[in-house]
Amino acid sequence: MNNIKYIIICFLILVSCSNDDDEIISTLSAYIEGTTIETGAVIACAASDEISDDILTFYYPEPGATNVRFYQTNNANVDNSNFSNYSRVLLNSDPFFNGYLGKFTQAAASTERWIVVTFELEGEIKISNPIRTKQISKPTVWSEDVNINQDESGMPKFTWIDNPVRDNAIYFQVISTAQNELLSGTYTYENYFQYYKTDNVVLNITTETPPTLTLNDTYNFTLMDVSEDNWVNLVISKNFIAE
Repeated sequence: MNNIKYIIICFLILVSCSNDDDEIISTLSAYIEGTTIETGAVIACAASDEISDDILTFYYPEPGATNVRFYQTNNANVDNSNFSNYSRVLLNSDPFFNGYLGKFTQAAASTERWIVVTFELEGEIKISNPIRTKQISKPTVWSEDVNINQDESGMPKFTWIDNPVRDNAIYFQVISTAQNELLSGTYTYENYFQYYKTDNVVLNITTETPPTLTLNDTYNFTLMDVSEDNWVNLVISKNFIAE
């Protein structure tokens, strides 16, 4: 009987230690310990879905990036620069714009949090700037309200209301085909973008020169109005026919 008690006690201790170790290892601080890191090196933002209220976290996986991970805090009332506050969440990453971007989807939550996305590249762990979820305090607005001027054939100019829901830091624009293949991905501070001119582009994730738009073909315009803490205040999505 004493031997059985001893075995049970040892088993409980082992399980307890294992759970503690798993909890420690699951933190971002433990993951990056002893490695070379680069903060602010993953382009990422998050929005609330217009129908399901799910949290959608988008990121740009640089060519060669591996081991993409998703971390979050328990709530928003923590130091977002302290990586020990972030725990890993095992989520599948789905392709977005035919894999040019990645997307994590979380069920609607009753708590707002801080999120970071990481991946490994060239011997370093790259970490995004913290993303503040606001699905409760400021859910993402979804709209089709954009003006498309096609006076220059094949070079449509897109204009939208500047900072319509406030708290804007930068705009992200995507032009894609009807099959959601990304043609260009650009960032501007100004409330307009012309395909394909980069005069006012401040950040460009387009890896190759985009093709000329084909007359009478259908394309998609997508805009994300992103706040300083990387929450998407507004999404504009609209189809158009090239003229």
